[in-house]
Amino acid sequence: MFVRIRAWLRCRFGTLRNELSHIIQHAGVVLVGQLAVMAFGVTDTVVAGRYSETALAALSVGAAVYISVYVGLMGIMQALLPVWAELHGGQRRGEVGPSVRQALYLCGLIIVVGMVALLSPGPMLRATGVPPELQVEVERYLAVLAWALPPALLFRLYSTLNQSLGQPRLVSVLQIGSLLPKIPLSIWFTFGGAGLEPQGAAGCAWATLVVNYALLGVAFWLLRTQRFYRPYGIWSRMERPDWRQIGNFARLGIPAGLAVMVEVTSFTLMALFIARLGTLAAASHQIASNVAAVLYMVPLALGIATSARVSYWLGAGDAAQARRATALGLGVAASLALCLASLLAMLARPLVSLYVTDPAIIATGSVLLFWVALYHLGDALQAVSVFVLRSYRIVLTPLLIYGVLLWGLGLMGGFHLAFKGLGPWPAMGSPAAFWIASALASGLVAMIFLGLLWWRVIGFRDGRRGIR
Repeated sequence: MFVRIRAWLRCRFGTLRNELSHIIQHAGVVLVGQLAVMAFGVTDTVVAGRYSETALAALSVGAAVYISVYVGLMGIMQALLPVWAELHGGQRRGEVGPSVRQALYLCGLIIVVGMVALLSPGPMLRATGVPPELQVEVERYLAVLAWALPPALLFRLYSTLNQSLGQPRLVSVLQIGSLLPKIPLSIWFTFGGAGLEPQGAAGCAWATLVVNYALLGVAFWLLRTQRFYRPYGIWSRMERPDWRQIGNFARLGIPAGLAVMVEVTSFTLMALFIARLGTLAAASHQIASNVAAVLYMVPLALGIATSARVSYWLGAGDAAQARRATALGLGVAASLALCLASLLAMLARPLVSLYVTDPAIIATGSVLLFWVALYHLGDALQAVSVFVLRSYRIVLTPLLIYGVLLWGLGLMGGFHLAFKGLGPWPAMGSPAAFWIASALASGLVAMIFLGLLWWRVIGFRDGRRGIR
């Protein structure tokens, strides 16, 4: 009996160890690539900050608008990961290629929507009270990024495909390699030289445009030449639009994309409101939001890896293994979030000093990073949770929760606390008000998602599926 128990425990812990290793390795590869992409933003922030305070403030506002548009549309593409991961887990390789080609039609539609939004940002800038002196520079910046959006979204589709098949390495290599030309191009376009006039904040956008098209070109070449993709039939003649399948993609992707947009705009829209407080507040917030975005890459990578693994096991018909993968992913996310938040709180001032030398911005930014650390604790858990919920086709409920708490409590609560006062607390007149409210909102979202995930995942033992 003892021998049987020991063998059972060894088998069980061996299985968990293998699953944990798979998730961590997948997440690690994704994280490296995502950090390389985030280095684009860090590079632009540092370059614009060295160019002028006005350029940094314009970059802060412009980046907030672009991210609000791009991330929402990117979320639609990213939400298709469970679809292809399930086909992969169910050994239905021949269905992957036609499914990807149908997704291209949806991608084309959202590209048009995104470009229209980026080419006409005036009403949004005026409605949010962005100072007129910044609006011209912001519009120049966004006009360039509008043409950088198509390759960015198409490359995201390629990235999602690789992640769903458990092969993110090629994507990460490309993302790391793209950083090498991005840095010198940002410096050159921003400051000018060799016959080129200084472009200011718009120079960072021009560098991004060049790099995005280069990345897309390499991705197409890989799809055409690499043996890995051949069993999936990716590179074949385009079929006519299958509107039923595209509609299924939209029903899954649009709520997920809107949820991502609400999540990200809950703090990117802060930049538009904080711009009313002046360039000091806008510049300090840009640093804080940049650090928060870099930290977010860790749970984002874990969410992608965990979701891919959960969907793989669901496609293979092993719901119990899918539940184990869920628990492992959440456990790793909680541990890493606690470590990173603690480090950020201790190293806030030295970190801000890496971005700027202005004492006033360093002082304000250091305070903001303390609240960013608290924000990250809840943000990490909710990020992994929402990815796993999508694997179970639960996309509408998270969207509603995001809207109520992140926009309602986080963004609008922060607005009132900053400009009007909230209950017994007078108006702070500081960007810290937004981060305080957002930290509280993200914590509540994390608690609700964990409860929803526990209830829904346990309830999925009977195999019921459906978009909710």
